[in-house]
Amino acid sequence: MAGMTLDQLRIFLAVAEHLHFTRAAEELYITQPAVSAAIQSLEEEYGVRLFHRIGRHIEIAESGKLLQVEAQKIMDQVALTERSLRELNDLQRGELNLGSSLTIGNYWLPEKITKFQHKYPRIAINCTLANAETICAGTATGKFDLGLVEGEVKPSLKNVLEEEIVGGDRLLIVVGQYHPWYDHPEVTLSDLCKTGWIMREAGSGTQQQFEQALQSWDIHPLQLDVISILNSGEMVKAVVENGIGAAAISELMVKKELQLGTLRSIQVIDNYSQPNPRQPQYLQIVRAFLKLKHRQRFQTKLSKAFEEILSQ
Repeated sequence: MAGMTLDQLRIFLAVAEHLHFTRAAEELYITQPAVSAAIQSLEEEYGVRLFHRIGRHIEIAESGKLLQVEAQKIMDQVALTERSLRELNDLQRGELNLGSSLTIGNYWLPEKITKFQHKYPRIAINCTLANAETICAGTATGKFDLGLVEGEVKPSLKNVLEEEIVGGDRLLIVVGQYHPWYDHPEVTLSDLCKTGWIMREAGSGTQQQFEQALQSWDIHPLQLDVISILNSGEMVKAVVENGIGAAAISELMVKKELQLGTLRSIQVIDNYSQPNPRQPQYLQIVRAFLKLKHRQRFQTKLSKAFEEILSQ
């Protein structure tokens, strides 16, 4: 069975409205034989009589009345769907799925989302927060239209995901009021191995960046005394704020605590390559925020519009 088509339903509805094959053909800009063929095809396909031919006139049959009601529902839904697609293309409605690592999602992204929704108030944004590794994987599989992470993309996903820097921040080494470093906010590289550390989990972009910085300073991460490994930057901050250990945390996360004095940022002096105490070389951890998108998946207008907001 071939099944009925939308064209057949359009033709049927025109005939049912006019009760005249020629007028239906004129309305649809097709030939009268094409109209007759469409109605005959429907009747033969389903073994029903849609219209009674009475002399030169036609009347709609009971089967035709049933089809008229249902066909109109179908065509109304088609029209609504077409309108929705046009509105989607015009950024009048739709849904955007974002994936963001925790620091970006909690501290950097909200302002961008606010700007976007002021400009496109009828667009719904769904944002999933997870560690960088999870966001990379979700963007690669199409779960997210765009991903936002700090840290590096796995080599296995480099060919799948396109990366662009859209922002950045610094990682600060911080301690709480009861930590020995609090009153001596300058330490050397060698001092880093003499305190306990609160770390993020392995899939965290923050953890990736901190470990890379340590290695660039010729310190292996295993040389540090790791007290706890936590899967939330907020948890790390709370533990350190209570005076337990040191941590590397996004500057965005600790602005308030630094102002209040419940945390203090510690300067790290490179006492290996710059041993002269009169000219200390302070070390910084600067990291990029990456926008990720699939290299081959179709990018909607919604996605492109949000990319414009991210670049502002």
